[in-house]
Amino acid sequence: MAPVKLKVIEAVDRLADELEQLSHRIHDHPELAFQEERAHAWLGELLEKHGATVERGVGGLPTAFRATVAGTGPGPTVAIMAEYDALPGIGHACGHNVIATAGAGAGAAIAAALGRLPFPGRVQVIGTPAEEGGAGKVKLLEAGVFENVDAAMMIHGRCGTQVWRPSLGIVKATAEFFGTAAHASSWPWRGANALNAVIGLFNALDAMRQQLRPDARVHGIITKGGEQPNIIPEHTSAEFYLRATSVDYCWELLRRFTAAAEGAAAATGCRAHVTHDPIVHEPLRPNATMADLFRRNLELIDFPEDPDDGAAGYGSTDCGNVSQRLPTIHPYVRIAPDGVPGHSREFAGWARSPLARTGMVAGAKALALTALDLLASPDTLRAARADFARETGR
Repeated sequence: MAPVKLKVIEAVDRLADELEQLSHRIHDHPELAFQEERAHAWLGELLEKHGATVERGVGGLPTAFRATVAGTGPGPTVAIMAEYDALPGIGHACGHNVIATAGAGAGAAIAAALGRLPFPGRVQVIGTPAEEGGAGKVKLLEAGVFENVDAAMMIHGRCGTQVWRPSLGIVKATAEFFGTAAHASSWPWRGANALNAVIGLFNALDAMRQQLRPDARVHGIITKGGEQPNIIPEHTSAEFYLRATSVDYCWELLRRFTAAAEGAAAATGCRAHVTHDPIVHEPLRPNATMADLFRRNLELIDFPEDPDDGAAGYGSTDCGNVSQRLPTIHPYVRIAPDGVPGHSREFAGWARSPLARTGMVAGAKALALTALDLLASPDTLRAARADFARETGR
């Protein structure tokens, strides 16, 4: 093993208790999208303490940051991304506390072990808020935070270690229905029931699913169902995620979704209004060169990849948008037993467990070693760029 790699591995081990304590602090104080003030501050303090230069509030987002460990001179930039927002109601049921401390731990270990990188270029840890619904990475892309980044990576906790798993694109849509209020008992025929319309939309989507591609997903919640039972609801609304393996099919889902909403409105004498978020989450692009590097580094630290049991489908991430702009990987690292689903209370519990510590430490090591591999070998970085060009046609 190269001396530089050994130093960084040893640095992660020395930092492991500190990283676990920070992971638990973030887990114990869950913060929603764009509100991650404590996590943002704690992660920046960790990186500064161990020698990185930290910029806060980058890209116009108050809870985003960028920490840099410089090399011997100008050269490429490799970014390690960190997420730290929580889910409403169920906290860190996606394990972002582990993502954050693995990413920041990788940067802190490089800074603590090496001080200055022994080759040209730099490693940056980019704190990316609001992955859960806020598309923080897309906003940072638009603000130019990734403009000079040559390659990017992050890890995500899961019930198994897998270097590559696809993700789905998302179009987020809202359907509102407008009817007519009336007394629900004495004058029901004088009203137009907007709740019936939104229920009709859900029923129409259930019928539509039989003809969707197997990997497409349409799911939603009613965000407003009415005021009280004796008033026929005059305004209701529901939010949906429309997911597919391609952005084009996401748009096709939106077309069919809109038709279903209009049909539900017509059936109930209401008016439908469908809107969608202008930000589209794009699917992840694979990068074989970077994935192979990460896999070899997992083997180096004796943290093997698990086989895919095929039991789970795919989620979505704004990291997909980053992967469409530059060479990127998004490996999964085990922090929970087989079969524990993300976004569950059970997974939230495992995100604060000894198994989560093991995954976090392994993730920090593999991220740091992979970043160093890319900076140390211009040929490898060129190969990663070539993979990206082949995948995107650029």
